[in-house]
Amino acid sequence: MNLRQRLTKAIYPVIMKLSQKGSFGFINTAKTTAIPAPETLQFQLNNGQPLSLGELRGTKTLIVNTASNCGFTAQYEQLQQLADRFGPKLNIIGVPSNDFKEQEKGNDAEINQFCTLNFGVKFPLSQKSVVVVGKDQHPVFRWLSDPQQNGWNDKAPVWNFSKFLLNEKGELEAVYGPTVSPLDPEITSRLETKAP
Repeated sequence: MNLRQRLTKAIYPVIMKLSQKGSFGFINTAKTTAIPAPETLQFQLNNGQPLSLGELRGTKTLIVNTASNCGFTAQYEQLQQLADRFGPKLNIIGVPSNDFKEQEKGNDAEINQFCTLNFGVKFPLSQKSVVVVGKDQHPVFRWLSDPQQNGWNDKAPVWNFSKFLLNEKGELEAVYGPTVSPLDPEITSRLETKAP
């Protein structure tokens, strides 16, 4: 862990405390009909293996865009705690991205090593991807941020560690900003309930 990463990890609790008033979550409260993700939508994992969203049906899935040099990087540890707590009921996919202030400059092998050594990450990480809206946006994030495709949400990631929760049917259930901890009761309570 370099000096910048050590500093951001050390000040993470302060960042979270100061940013709580700016926390946000978007839930499909209008009960608009959510459209399940196409089963063929997939990530390429950093080990080169494909992982389709269809394989994850039957469990909740939390998709998080990540970065190694961000003030929120300590959320890797909380994401792993969430994975340990919910076990086979939850899939977490970390999606490294260099879209916000170039805070993820490493290659896939370096990112994997950093996450494993410093935060004990065991959940899958995809290959580094573009998550912001544009022609190069990863297809999964295009689906997540286009209401014509997912049924209701138009929010793309606003910064590193934005979180997108899919239910067991593959429908987008909720979107959370970076300042919402992965261990926030708003997230954990949704993980404890099954989709209707």
